Order: sequence, then structure tokens, then C-alpha cells
Amino acid sequence: MKKNNLFLTLAFCGLGMLTASGQNTPTASSGQYSPLFLPFTYYGSVAHEALSLDGEPSEMSNALLDMYLRRPDLVQTTDAALRNELTTAAEQAEAPTPVLPPPAEEAAPIEPEAPKADVEVKKPNFWTFKGDGFLQFLQNYVSGNWYKGGESNYSMLSSLTLEANYNNKSKWKWDNKLEMKLGFQTSPSDSVNKFKPNEDLIRLTSKVGLQATKHWYYTLQLLAYTQFTRGLKANDKRTYSDFMSPFNLNVGIGMDYKMEWFNKKLTGTVNISPLAVNYRYVDRTIFMNGDTQQWFPSRHGLEADRHSLVDLGSQFTVDFTWKMAENISWKSRMYGFTSYKRVEYEWENTFSFQFNKYISSKLFIHPRFDDNRQRDDHHGYWMFKEFLSIGFNYAF
Repeated sequence: MKKNNLFLTLAFCGLGMLTASGQNTPTASSGQYSPLFLPFTYYGSVAHEALSLDGEPSEMSNALLDMYLRRPDLVQTTDAALRNELTTAAEQAEAPTPVLPPPAEEAAPIEPEAPKADVEVKKPNFWTFKGDGFLQFLQNYVSGNWYKGGESNYSMLSSLTLEANYNNKSKWKWDNKLEMKLGFQTSPSDSVNKFKPNEDLIRLTSKVGLQATKHWYYTLQLLAYTQFTRGLKANDKRTYSDFMSPFNLNVGIGMDYKMEWFNKKLTGTVNISPLAVNYRYVDRTIFMNGDTQQWFPSRHGLEADRHSLVDLGSQFTVDFTWKMAENISWKSRMYGFTSYKRVEYEWENTFSFQFNKYISSKLFIHPRFDDNRQRDDHHGYWMFKEFLSIGFNYAF
């Protein structure tokens, strides 16, 4: 725009020198040759002056007229067009510049107010609780004339296991498991005892561990167990064991290994305690044999008229659960203690066959070795227990 205005100003300087009135153009001293240095323009006053009879045309007019005749292609505009552009430019310059209002500030979007929420901060809970229980029955009928002999019998077994475990996901863990089992059986050939316990156990296992590596913990383990009721034999009035007779308490210091094998289908722990203390207490030191009081020192390893026994030694405990198939699982517990004078070892195995959520069958096999008891002529220091049952179970 500034370039066009400069062109119009210079052009009309020359246009004012060559007026359309027919008068002579200004002298050279007044700048009469300036149109030669501007964009080539056709001035009507040049032709009017050349054709006039009043006088001779000026040198400037002759020069421009000669250029018009020889090179008309160089003419870019006319004086009339220049006057129109000049008039338009002057009008635009005189017109007042409209004052535009300042741009309105863009209003910030109004966000909807979020509803106030009640924020409740909960402390992390590092405790987990679980349990399971079952009630199993077994019935066996044999007629009196069965060619191989035998007798009918009935049995029942109940079990409840509760666990409360603490793990702060950092260094410490504390595992607690309470196991309770009680079962009875009856048979027509036992004329002395209508019911006899075939399974009787109260056992608490508690372990406090400080993590050493990913799977190993420094552990203090406590193991305590006794039974609910009297231990009896067929056609025998003697009491072989009872509640708190015996009561065993074992405390060991060692290491605990956490098992997670076969894509966590086999899980459990292995505890090794090089230093362990085993305490045994017998509340009933005198057991009844009919109407006669009789002492059985060899059954619990105590000396006559003593209620307790303390042994120092080593122990190990292995607990694991192996989900062998979708509806078959194997729970196993191995326990061993030695005072380097005697050895006590047992291996409990429970195979569960799950038919549906509530019905299952269980096979229980329990060998035990204890050389602190009287040696048997047939089994030596080994003892065995086994049963197969079907019934109800529930896990929570």
C-alpha cells in the first residue's frame, strides 16, 4: 500500500506539470523532465499541446509524443486513471478510521462442580483368616453267617481347622493354625465300651518369622497339642490317655522355607530348628485298670510319680498342600524330633476326593515312629492308623 501511494505522488508531480488546459509546461528548472523517470503514463495535455495553433509544443511534449507513437506498448496507465486513483486515495485518507471495540475476553469454561465425596482412609489390614471343616461317616455291615467272619461297625470323624496369618508384606510374618479332630467308632464285639475314640487331637502351631531372603525366614516356632477325651481300647476299662495327659509343648528356633512349586499348585512350608525344647506334661499319673490303680510309665516316657519331662534336641516340620487335580488334593504333615537319645517321627497324609462343593471322600494314612515307648513284637517302634470315609465338608 505504501508503494502504491509513492507511485501516485510521483506520477501526479509530473501530471501537475503537464496540465490539461493547453498552457505551456513549466520550465526545466521547475522539474519538467520528471515524467521521463516515472512509470510511463499517457498524458492528454501532450496531444492537446501538439495539435494547438497557439504556439510551439515544448521539448517535453515532443519527447512524450514521439514515445507514444514509437512505443505505445510501454504505456502503463493514463492521467485520467491516475486522477481517479488519487481521488479514491484522498477520500480513504480523509475517512475516519472506525474504532473497533476491544476484543472481549474469552470467558473460561465453567466446569460443573464435582459432588463432595466422603473420603475414608483405612488402615492396611495385614491379617488373613481362613478355615475348613468336614464331617465324615463310615458304615460297615457284615451278617453273622458271613463265610469269612467279621463284624459290623460304625464310625464318625469330624475336623475343624482355623488359620489366622499376619504378613506386613515387608519383613515380618506370623502364622497361626488350630487343628481339632474328634471321631468315634462302635462295634458289637466290644461289650465294655459303647463308643471308642478313633481320632482325637487338639493342636496349635504358631510361627513368627523375620524374612532373610525371598523364600527363607528366621523363625521361632511353637507347637502344642493334646486331646479332647479318654483314649480307650476294645473290651478294656483302662484309660490310656486323656485331656492334658499327655500335653506336649515344643519350641524351636531355626529357619523356615516357603514352598511355591508347580505353578503354586503345591504350597507349604519347611521348618528346620537345630535348637528345640520339648516339654511333656501328664496330668493323670494314675490310670484306672478296673478297680485297680496302675501306673503306665512306658506309655509317655515319664518316670514313676513324675508329671513332666523336658528334652533338648532338634526338630523339623513340613506342611504342604498339593492340588493334584481339579478335584483331588493331598495334605501332608511331617514332624520329627530327636533328643539324640530318642527319636519321635510322624507323617500325616490326607487325600481328599471332591465330588462337589459339599460332598467329599477322604483317605487318611498316619504312620508314626517313637522309640521312647515299649517295643511291639510285630511292628517294633512303628505305629499305623488309616481310614477311608465319605461325608460333608465346607471351606471358608
